Amino acid sequence: METPHVVQRAGTVLAAAVVPLALAAPAALAVPPPAPAVTAVTPAGQSQPAAHAIPFTEATVTQHDDGSYSVNWRAQGVQSVTVYADGRQVARGGAEESVTVRGLPAADRQWFRLVPDRGDPLTLADRSLHLASAPNFRDAGGYRTSGGQWVRMGVLYRTGQLSKLTDADVAKLQRLGIRTDYDLRAPGERAKAPDRIPQGTRYVVADVTGEDVDLPATPEQAAELMTEGNRAYVSRDSARKAYGALFRDAANPSAYALAYHCTAGKDRTGWASAALLTALGVDRGTVMRDYLATNEYRADEVKEILDQATPHDAAILKPVIEARTGYLDASFDEVERRYGTFENYLHQGLGLDDRTLAGLRKALLTD
Repeated sequence: METPHVVQRAGTVLAAAVVPLALAAPAALAVPPPAPAVTAVTPAGQSQPAAHAIPFTEATVTQHDDGSYSVNWRAQGVQSVTVYADGRQVARGGAEESVTVRGLPAADRQWFRLVPDRGDPLTLADRSLHLASAPNFRDAGGYRTSGGQWVRMGVLYRTGQLSKLTDADVAKLQRLGIRTDYDLRAPGERAKAPDRIPQGTRYVVADVTGEDVDLPATPEQAAELMTEGNRAYVSRDSARKAYGALFRDAANPSAYALAYHCTAGKDRTGWASAALLTALGVDRGTVMRDYLATNEYRADEVKEILDQATPHDAAILKPVIEARTGYLDASFDEVERRYGTFENYLHQGLGLDDRTLAGLRKALLTD
């Protein structure tokens, strides 16, 4: 007899039933298969498909060092949510819950499918890939849009430089189906720290700045450099060309899974993610939280850099290696100043037509 997983919810230990799922998922993304369709009953007693609307307003998965997972959600208009992972039911809760799931087998990435009693299900994983050699390698999806759709996970990834990837991490990315690598760095950065990527991965140079930048002399100059740099991500010809190319590939499912990166995965990569999420309809507050999350993922790395520097150099480096609200605000301000609206930036700045943008939203948003 198979031992059920143990789930802790609201201080109570529950034995979750073992319920196999019906269909196999694509191996490259290792995503659990969809649950059976939910049906509604008409007044005449006839069954019909329920409205295709994901009721979740919030949902996250967090993997812990001990191998357990926290799954949190909030859903509107439902009474119960059933959680599936590893081909079986692992938890069940109400409209708003926080559960801890233990005992799942080791996996490159563990996916959870949240199935409400009304509406469409949602599939999520921990955003981080937990790569020791690339701590800021994380999923760009898993966010809700203002219109109630969700940005798909397992499709686009944002990261820092890939030159230090271990053999094990390269193999993991191979198994996860990383097919395209967009390098947003300048020539000197690429020469000094070339990417290590899985065999067969398509490598694309999309140089945002077109030049290497020297470290300034004072902390004030460093902060101003970063602010002006973020404006340039919107206005500079090389940046508009690079981001336009990235958007076109992001709209092309044959390029998936696609990873894009700079050196820290913070500024050039940060604007790439901010622009993509905004184009998909994610609100500004969520976009900013995703941008600032780099400070959490890179906390150990940043501390090591600052600890090894002299106090003078550390003071100058700190504005350069941190993600700050004002930096991303500068990019959005530049969009408004030059183009008036974000949609104009997409069309006029990045040269994207309606067909490409429609394809982007169709490919990256849930139905």
